[in-house]
Amino acid sequence: MAETAISWVPRGAWAGIAQPGSFGMKGDAGICATLLHGFGLATLIAEPGRAAALSRAVEGRLGIALPETPRIVQAAAHDVVWAGPGQWLLRAASRDGFAGLLGELSAHAAVSDQSDARAAFRLSGSRVRDVLAKGVMLDLHPAAFAVGDTALISVAYVGVHLWRLADGPDGPVFEIMVARSMAGSFWSWFAASAAEFGCRVATGRG
Repeated sequence: MAETAISWVPRGAWAGIAQPGSFGMKGDAGICATLLHGFGLATLIAEPGRAAALSRAVEGRLGIALPETPRIVQAAAHDVVWAGPGQWLLRAASRDGFAGLLGELSAHAAVSDQSDARAAFRLSGSRVRDVLAKGVMLDLHPAAFAVGDTALISVAYVGVHLWRLADGPDGPVFEIMVARSMAGSFWSWFAASAAEFGCRVATGRG
């Protein structure tokens, strides 16, 4: 019996779900959605009484301290996002050397590589808050949700991790991360919600 050769090809979290282009209302897009790829991601869960030691280790290695409140802290090539009491997401712009970094931090915390388990995209544009208001049950006004704030919420029955970055030239900027298994469901909600404002989809590095 002849054997069939199988070649496994890695697929990005948005493959078959979203692709570069435009949809919705014609004309100038009110929203730009940048599909993020190539980043390293891990959960860090501090052992009881060891959060301070973990924070010192992260700061010594990356130059950023773990946030103690729902915030994102950024450095040149890494950022850390609060994910609950004693829990954080560590994201690296590149996966090069990421496994070694996680090995070092595993002496201070329970560490789990999530690089292929999450889907993320960045939203910018003049109508970003309008589209998010359709599903995000938070006040995203700048006075209530400042640059660097983050939240764990549910949008269209999908668990979402959302944070706000510094404003860009075309308006406010947010990033959204969901479980990869729910990326299709979330994108269906987003595409339907963003169509009336016009949306441009691009790809970028995490």
